[in-house]
Amino acid sequence: MCKLFIDANTKLWETSARSIRIQGMVTSIKLEFHFWRVLEEIAERDSLTIPEMINRLYSESIDAGHDLSNFTSFLRVCAIRFIGLQLAGDIPVAKDISIASLDADAILQSEATRNRPLFQTMQ
Repeated sequence: MCKLFIDANTKLWETSARSIRIQGMVTSIKLEFHFWRVLEEIAERDSLTIPEMINRLYSESIDAGHDLSNFTSFLRVCAIRFIGLQLAGDIPVAKDISIASLDADAILQSEATRNRPLFQTMQ
């Protein structure tokens, strides 16, 4: 089992920092290459640049009342959830289908139903 992960290209977990302006403030976000790659795919699906998508995620999260004190972790979870939602069939793999065009409420309901046993054990 471990060989599958240990012998992967080491570039996947090397980090790189990108300077991004969020709500007028320049900040640096440091993520592993693999996460940047997934976030780029998400952004491209809606014809956004990484800075545009990150700004949108940040602004909409603040508007929803979320605490984003660890925004980098939030971005990692976004990337992992995107992959998980694709594997579950909630998000089409076809890259020409935008994320904005999907029925977010139905996807969230499907995910909640699937994860209910997991969250019950975490309480």
